[in-house]
Amino acid sequence: MIEQTPDRRTRKRLATRQAISDAATRLFMDRGFDRVTIDEIAEAADVGRMTVFNHFPRKEDMFFDREQEARDLAFAAVRSRPSGTSPIQALGDLAHQMVEQPRSAFPLFKGTRTFVETSLASEALKARARQMRDDFVRALAAVLAEAAGRPADDADAYLAATLIASTWSAAFARAHAQQRETGDVEAAKATFLGMIDRGIIGTHAAMADTPYAAGA
Repeated sequence: MIEQTPDRRTRKRLATRQAISDAATRLFMDRGFDRVTIDEIAEAADVGRMTVFNHFPRKEDMFFDREQEARDLAFAAVRSRPSGTSPIQALGDLAHQMVEQPRSAFPLFKGTRTFVETSLASEALKARARQMRDDFVRALAAVLAEAAGRPADDADAYLAATLIASTWSAAFARAHAQQRETGDVEAAKATFLGMIDRGIIGTHAAMADTPYAAGA
């Protein structure tokens, strides 16, 4: 299938969005999320205030602008998993892939320290992160149910999604805390993957009698 090249208008819109995101990120990392105003972001990106809101309805959306990309990675891992790999294991394997083959958008863990520290310093960002986690669990549950041929509101899918999201959240938080305390990025990666692996084993055990723990 041949991918179509975005037209000029679309390219311009995407470039403007990226410029706003880049300007906001620089300001957030330098000064902290709560100390930066929309007007300052607009000025740094050389756009109008309304242009900022046209691309990002909320200030928090500029900070978490990679959220959809992260979701897409998780959903693709489930949908394109190799034969014999359970949906649960596919999400554990994704963690290893992200650490062993870092993506520019998710440079675990060296490149995410400032991002995490900035988010933890803001009550608004912590609240938004909790909301995004709840939204992600619901969306992941639907993807897991789809993969298993079950209804979108399947209770087992929701439980599996909750356990997996909790595992990732705990592993990510502990690894970053360790990195902050020791400065050892490699040890943080090992802690992250160790917790992920244990969480995946536990999730498999909890979901043993469901299709979410079975290989395709």
